[in-house]
Amino acid sequence: MLLPRTNDALKINPPPGSHHLSTAGSDWMWAICGIYCFSLLSILALTYFARAGEKIFHYLFTVSFFIGSVAYFAMASDLGSVAVEQRMGDDRSRQIFWGKYVNWFLSWPPLLIAIGLTSGVSWATIVYNILLSWIFVVSYLMGSLTPTVYKWGFFVFGTVALLLLQTSLFLNGLPTSKRLGIHKHYLALSGWFSFILLLYPIAWGLNDGGNEISVTSGVIFSGILDVLTIPVLAPAMLWLSRGWDYKVLNIYFTQYGRVAVQAGEFPEKTTAPVNAPVREETPVEAV
Repeated sequence: MLLPRTNDALKINPPPGSHHLSTAGSDWMWAICGIYCFSLLSILALTYFARAGEKIFHYLFTVSFFIGSVAYFAMASDLGSVAVEQRMGDDRSRQIFWGKYVNWFLSWPPLLIAIGLTSGVSWATIVYNILLSWIFVVSYLMGSLTPTVYKWGFFVFGTVALLLLQTSLFLNGLPTSKRLGIHKHYLALSGWFSFILLLYPIAWGLNDGGNEISVTSGVIFSGILDVLTIPVLAPAMLWLSRGWDYKVLNIYFTQYGRVAVQAGEFPEKTTAPVNAPVREETPVEAV
């Protein structure tokens, strides 16, 4: 017999604010939590079947899915939120989920590292992209916690960082991916990510920024975008990577770490022979 399914999250953890999450919104986030948990278990299983030295993407996406699972577990349980008084139009308070910003702040860097490794850009460019994503997330978080019209100032800062990130993905990543011969795959992956990123400012403006939609509609909107980001890009990248040459991409790892390709070969770390003769030094006579 099947037990009746109930969701008592809002009863156990009462939502703050006059405008707050509904049970339907909690159900939606439980579904997303399930998607992230299933993806996490799947990628953990695939890690054991991946070829030695070619598990870098599995490790990166494991971290992203782990963070997303924890974040959506908290939000579905009606945790990770705070009530913010609104001084624009409606003077009542509104429930703001800061947990989703923590999810973006921590789960996007592994994705950006994976995209950067695919394109072949320098580590400096990868760090630059990660910092831009952090500026975007932190600015939007600060704006959502601001009750006055000054929140739109944070919105501008975050959107500029977002546009700089998208520009870097194409201007810096596309030329190097062409030299590696995988520019079509890189264009598809980075293009999809950039397209979804353009929808986040719209979601923020309607939800945490302009309060034009309900809290439940807001979490549904942002939840759809989250599902279309890492849960879509991770399996797509793992599928496409089966035809990539990790040595050419310089992301093949051995027991000695990451070694660069030289003259079409992949040299291992060499050590001096154990029984190598030791040259004796002639003592210098004292003067």
